[in-house]
Amino acid sequence: MKKLNYLLMVAVAALAFQACNNGPKDAKETADSLNKTKDTTSNAMNTGGIAVTNDDAKFATDAAVAGMAEVALGKLALEKTANAQIKDFANMMVADHSKANDELMAIAKQKNITLPTTVDEEHQKKMDDLSKKSGAEFDKAYADAMVDGHKKVLDMMKGEADNGSDAELKAFASKTAPVVQTHLSAIEKIHDSMK
Repeated sequence: MKKLNYLLMVAVAALAFQACNNGPKDAKETADSLNKTKDTTSNAMNTGGIAVTNDDAKFATDAAVAGMAEVALGKLALEKTANAQIKDFANMMVADHSKANDELMAIAKQKNITLPTTVDEEHQKKMDDLSKKSGAEFDKAYADAMVDGHKKVLDMMKGEADNGSDAELKAFASKTAPVVQTHLSAIEKIHDSMK
């Protein structure tokens, strides 16, 4: 019996040690994990469940991170640039994405979806890199980031609008996609004028 207890203690200690070694998750990974534990198909009684599929919940967390990043990068651009076109674009980013973020948060609250409260590691790294630049170098790097980011977000919005399961999230994506397309067209013109 003592050997069995000893083996159990060793096994528990090994598992605890392994769990501590996994490293910290960023806010998006944490939100995705929480949403999976709230999945209505597995344990709604214990967690309250979410009112959407895991794919729709993942879309919501991805969209939230992208929206927060656009606002944060827009504010950074307003601090760092002297270029009037970049300033106008950055103001549009802050206004439009703040509005979309508020709308998404309201939907998420209604559906019991946990959204991240900060950007993920990828977007944080982009912000850190951009914050080290200034002048024309910043403007070019910001425009590059905005073109790449808006292409990804546009694909994500179209994917949810076409394939999402939740009617409200699909409607949000359908409504947001043309705004993102407008942003992409605007930043591509600015980007092309910098060449």
